[in-house]
Amino acid sequence: MTQYQNILVVIDPDQDDQPALRRAVYLNQRLGGKITAFLAIYDLSYELTTALASEERESMRQEMIQQRTEWLRYQARTYLEAGVQITLKVIWHNRQQDAIFQEIDIGAYDLVLKMAHQYDRLESVIFTPTDWQLLRKSPCPVWMVKDQPWPDNATAVVAVNLVSDDEQHDALNRKLVRETQALAEHVNHTEVRLVGAYPITPVNLAIELPDFDAQSYSDAVRGQHLLAMKELRQPFSIDSGNTYVEQGEPEEVIPELAAKLNAGVVVLGTFGRTGFSAAFLGNTAEQVIDHLRCDLLVMRPDEINT
Repeated sequence: MTQYQNILVVIDPDQDDQPALRRAVYLNQRLGGKITAFLAIYDLSYELTTALASEERESMRQEMIQQRTEWLRYQARTYLEAGVQITLKVIWHNRQQDAIFQEIDIGAYDLVLKMAHQYDRLESVIFTPTDWQLLRKSPCPVWMVKDQPWPDNATAVVAVNLVSDDEQHDALNRKLVRETQALAEHVNHTEVRLVGAYPITPVNLAIELPDFDAQSYSDAVRGQHLLAMKELRQPFSIDSGNTYVEQGEPEEVIPELAAKLNAGVVVLGTFGRTGFSAAFLGNTAEQVIDHLRCDLLVMRPDEINT
């Protein structure tokens, strides 16, 4: 298991409550290690102040960095006073996502946490362009934290690709289950559930083939997915009652099951080659993510590097 001993928390500069930092401390109290609270700031007006010498502009930047560092220290004060090992890092950079990736490269982090904002009416989460870049390209796992309390009796739901000819997908499935089980054991003994979706019978087959038996076809596909789920779950001693295989589009099935199972976090896999085009469920993964109402943890295969 990746022990998540070195966690990077991307701080939201526009609000005082920091759910990602709170979640990181929650993990730290159970796993140990250290946390870096990271904030990239920029003010274009400082760069356009041509009347000032470069040394004066640099002095203004450093003063602003110091101010935001003190603001960040205030946000983390309760945790710091409790002895949680948190490093505060504020840098001047005009592109937040580039700053984050630079920090990931130099910091050798095990996990990145960032807050995802929430639709008040629908309870689903919304992602910024920076969020999407992190999810697609981060070399280490990314945990998007929803800005609401962790639900009571929450589960960890692992969404898997059950039928694939690609060994990389199978290896990624095993990694998702292995990592989630280990994390759940250390973090409050959270129950792990495995979920998968299988496709609806194509209507055109029934139209083009008069003798086509749609029900038999559907049963065969479901059987194939159930066997694949059994093969996946057995080495991890997961009971069949904790696995779910449902018919339908993944972007509908997975969020619905996550809500039904009271998921605190949904764990997905991605290869991140071109967006999510090579992800665990192909190009549907972004749609799956868009419909979730809980935290999201995205992992990549061990052999995939940026």
